[in-house]
Parts: sequence; structure tokens; C-alpha cells
Amino acid sequence: MTDPRADTVDGLLRRSARRSPDRTALTFAERSWTYRRLDEAVSRAAGHLLALGLRPGDRVAAYGRNSDAYAIGFLACARAGLVHVPVNHALTGEELRHLLGQSGSRAVLVDPALRPEVERVRTGLAVEHLLPLHDGGADADLLGVAMAGPVPELDAGAADTDLVQLLYTSGTTSRPKGAMMTHRALVHAYLSTIHALDLHEDDRPLVCMPLYHSAAMQVFLLPYLAVGASVLLLETPDVPELLRRIEADRIGSLFLAPTVWVPLANHPDLDRRDLSSLRKAQYGASAMPVAVLDRLRERYPQVGFYNCFGQSEAGPLTTVLRPEEHRERPASCGRPVLFVEARIVDRAGVEVPPGTPGEIVYRSPQLCLGYWDAPEQTAEAFRGGWFHSGDLVVADEAGYLTVVDRIKDVINTGGVLVASREVEEAVYSHAAVAEVAVVGAPDEKWIEAVTAFVVLRPGPAAPTAAELIAHVRGRLAPFKVPKHVHFVDELPRNQSGKLLKRELRARLTG
Repeated sequence: MTDPRADTVDGLLRRSARRSPDRTALTFAERSWTYRRLDEAVSRAAGHLLALGLRPGDRVAAYGRNSDAYAIGFLACARAGLVHVPVNHALTGEELRHLLGQSGSRAVLVDPALRPEVERVRTGLAVEHLLPLHDGGADADLLGVAMAGPVPELDAGAADTDLVQLLYTSGTTSRPKGAMMTHRALVHAYLSTIHALDLHEDDRPLVCMPLYHSAAMQVFLLPYLAVGASVLLLETPDVPELLRRIEADRIGSLFLAPTVWVPLANHPDLDRRDLSSLRKAQYGASAMPVAVLDRLRERYPQVGFYNCFGQSEAGPLTTVLRPEEHRERPASCGRPVLFVEARIVDRAGVEVPPGTPGEIVYRSPQLCLGYWDAPEQTAEAFRGGWFHSGDLVVADEAGYLTVVDRIKDVINTGGVLVASREVEEAVYSHAAVAEVAVVGAPDEKWIEAVTAFVVLRPGPAAPTAAELIAHVRGRLAPFKVPKHVHFVDELPRNQSGKLLKRELRARLTG
């Protein structure tokens, strides 16, 4: 008889525990969990959540930093048939209240230090239980429950078509929306990831990006637990500590967002640490400057770099550029992964030929069912039977994709469309530039004037705006060259680290 839990997130953990019970699954701080102990801990935590009166289908928010307790919380929700709602631990006030309220979460798994934030906003919400993830003091906490006591026999649990997570979008242009992910969607996403990123049980991966983000949890941690790897988990992506642990623990596989790869590539400790164990390096969640990637590939020729592209609604990996493909196409995001079908279409939904930019749309079992309690936004996103990503992409004759821009970030200057990302790459090629963002400024003559906001590296050789413009003029067509350059101390980002170009545009119109 088929186990109804076999094709679920929970089923993957059970298989790893049966296959490699005594192998280390997860290490955090001073604690290590074998697959057998992790499996038992998840059952205890799942039983405790159900004993609180929660029922399958109820939403359970998770509001905390990376920890073994956080990972156990997600797996326990999956085992109990509950719907996990990861919440950025930097959110406070109205932003936090919106996610807890819009999701209808009945319980919150919370870091003790963050509990006062939940208490401040919970009035009038459906939240009935605040359960500390760890260090609960006089209160029971999830980690304490998971570590000791009898292992309960639970019911069959979730079916593969049941919801397991609401992944809230980062909200760079509007309020976050909850993408409804089923067990089936995430299992397909894990299989695509394992295949595309060559994940192996002996890779020795390190996870330090925040687990509330789908990339860290669903592209790295869970696929590696599915193949039976031994994962080292850090609380934060602190660059000096990250470099120290790669050396000390002989880390072989590492996923970082470009917002961490960039400071890592520039950090003085980089040349002081032995990173010879590193063999696989994955990057994604935002665009990686080609200049930074070239420096890293030259410095570490033994490392295979994987460009990971996609979005939360698709689990989130949709395309990958593999290591052997980087030399010929360093700016490409690769080709669709195993369970993703992609097309590039014009505004009418008609597929465009190679070399013509268009919106990338998807069909895939990895896709979400839609947005939680948002039928109109769901219908708009899935119009024509394909999920519309909002990403402007161009394909070559071999099917390799290159991201041109977010559709909303394309600049109309003098009636000609300019991709902000292309201009950013040209500005970034100047040695003094640390970060850059390009937007369109309202302009009577040009409709939108190409405008660059630039963060400079520390040092005496700071270029003037005119010098930067001259640098770009030698690399791009005249209509793409910035009309204005503004030097800033930092670029605005949301709590997930994504650039907020809307704030830069507001500065130009305010």
C-alpha cells in the first residue's frame, strides 16, 4: 500500500532518515542532529503543535532568525499538515501586522527577542498562540519539545495537493502577496534543484542566507536534506565568520545572494583564508554584477559557479546557468530546469523569436496555486494559462536566457527603450564603483532621462560624475549613457535585501 506522505516535503525527510539514520543532518551552534534524531524531533514538534488545538490547514507564522529550531518548525508544520508562513525577522509594525493578518495565522513560532513585536501588533488578529522557537524560559519552547520525550504516532498527515507554505513576495512594487505552495510543488522544485545544481550527499553545504527567504530554504536547505547531506547552518551571513567557517569546516557548497557575494569578493579576509575545499558556489535572488563574478571565477578556478534565477511563485528556481556554460555566456541565467516550461512573449502573449526581448512566462508543477485570498491578482498573473513573471528576458538560438530587466524598470528615453541593467553593468565596470542603480527621471525632452545612483568604494581616487559618464560613453550607445549621476552613501533596499528603485524614482519626483 502506498504511503500517502511519500510525495510530500515530510516524505523526503522520512526517506533520508530511513536511508542514513546515523549520518549528521544538521549542525547549528553547538548542536548536531543525525537524520534519526531530526526525524524524531520533527514528530515531537508536530505533535505539540497539534496538541495546542491547531488543525491541518491552519497557518503558522515563523518569525525568527536562522536556527535549528526554525528548520524543525517548518518540517513540523509539513508533518502536521499545517501551513508554514515564513516572515522576515526584520519586519515590524504595520508590515508585520499585514502578513500575520492577511495570512490568518493562528500561531506564531517566534524568537524570544522578537516576541514583543508580535505582542504589539496582534490585537484584532487571529493569532492565538505565541510559541518560542528556543530559550523559552518558563514557557515551553519548540526546541525543548523537539529534543526530549516520547515520539508520538501521528495520523497520515498531508496529501501532496495540500498547502504547506505561504511564500510572501518581497513587495518591491506593492504589498507582499502570499504564494500558495503545495507539497507537490515544492517536491518538484527540490527535484529540479537537485538535478540542476548537481547536489550530492557529500557536498558539505553551508546555509547562512535567511531561511524566511525561499531561496535559502527551498533551493538549498531542503534539497540537501532530501539527498542526505550534512548541512552546516549559520544564523546570519556575516562575511568574516562565513569565511572562517568555510575554512574550518571544509565547506564544499555555498549559496549566497549577490548582496553577500559582493562584500565577500571585496573583503580583506578573502586572501587570508584557505577556501580550497569549496567546489560549488550558487548565486541568485538578484542580479550578480559580471565584474564581481569574473573576479571570483579567476580567484577560485576550482569552484563551479551556478547562476540561479526564478521567483518565489515557482518554488523558486526556474533557470540555471551551469559552471561549464559560464565562459561563453557569463551574463546568462541559463536554461529552464527539469520541471519548468518557459516561453518568451510579447504584450499580446505571442511568443517572440530568439533575440527579441519579451516577458518570460511559465508552466510547471512547481508553480503556486495562486495568491492567498487574492483572486483578481491570481487571475492576472495566470492569464492565458501561463504564469506571468514580470521579467523581461531575451533568448539566443540555443535557448539560453538573459535577463534584460524587470518590465517595470525599463526606461523610455526619447521614445527608445533602455534596460537599466545594461547601463548598471557599464557603470559597474569602473573600478571605483561599489554599487549602482539606474532609473528613469521624468524629463520634458527625453520623457525619462537615464539616471544613475552610485555608491563608491572607499579610497582617494573618487571619480566625478562627468568622469563616470565618460567611462560609460565608451561602452554604450549614446542614448543609453546616463544624463545624470547622483552619489549616495547607500542604496535603498527592502528587508529581503532587494533594491527599491521606486524609492529612487520618488527622490527624483519629490
